[in-house]
Amino acid sequence: MLSYLANPQRFMGFSAWAAPLFAVLAFVLFAVGLPWALFYSPADYQQGETVRIMYVHVPAAWWAMGVYAFMGGASFVGLVWRHVLADIAARAAAPVGAVFAGVCLVTGSLWGAPTWGTWWEWDGRLTSMLALFIIYLGYLALWSAVEDEEKAARLAAILCLVGLINLPIIKFSVDWWSTLHQPASIMRSGGSAIDPSMMGPLLTMAGAFLALFGALTLYNMRAAIFRRRVEAAELRGAGA
Repeated sequence: MLSYLANPQRFMGFSAWAAPLFAVLAFVLFAVGLPWALFYSPADYQQGETVRIMYVHVPAAWWAMGVYAFMGGASFVGLVWRHVLADIAARAAAPVGAVFAGVCLVTGSLWGAPTWGTWWEWDGRLTSMLALFIIYLGYLALWSAVEDEEKAARLAAILCLVGLINLPIIKFSVDWWSTLHQPASIMRSGGSAIDPSMMGPLLTMAGAFLALFGALTLYNMRAAIFRRRVEAAELRGAGA
């Protein structure tokens, strides 16, 4: 499937229907997940109503990391095999991942103020997530700063691959260091600590964020390919 879509012409045909499909799926999942999370799921016995921030904060954190892992894979393909579409995919995903990381940090602060009594704490999880957000911004800035797109793609891919070291730090920071942030609640030995009444809306919102990522990334890739075609046509016209 990936080798099939590596052809830009086939990718454009696929994305023409896949992008709006992902957009509709994201709309439906948000339309179901947000009311379920904000109004129909139970309050937590300790956190009360502030637990509802979790339904945005946790999916944003998951997919901020997931998008960066996607970028790392695309950057590796682009750097090793010099595949232009891989570079386009990594660049198209970056602003989406940056927004997810920003949402994670903001909602985490909103949750931390009433729960921990502080908006921010320089512990392992929060600091490493902030580092991920900064890496996203640096990646985007590098693409914008270098005019030669081929050179920018190589430099951005190297930066992205180096930044992958931060993902396991984010994941295991709560195990490695003393931290205010609670440990894993879902993927842990002994099973999930989250009640099924909360797991349903949480997974629905996670699916909504994933579908939104798919839609926005495909639309960004299509826009980049159209732009390259226009630039190539202008160059041919100037040469003629």
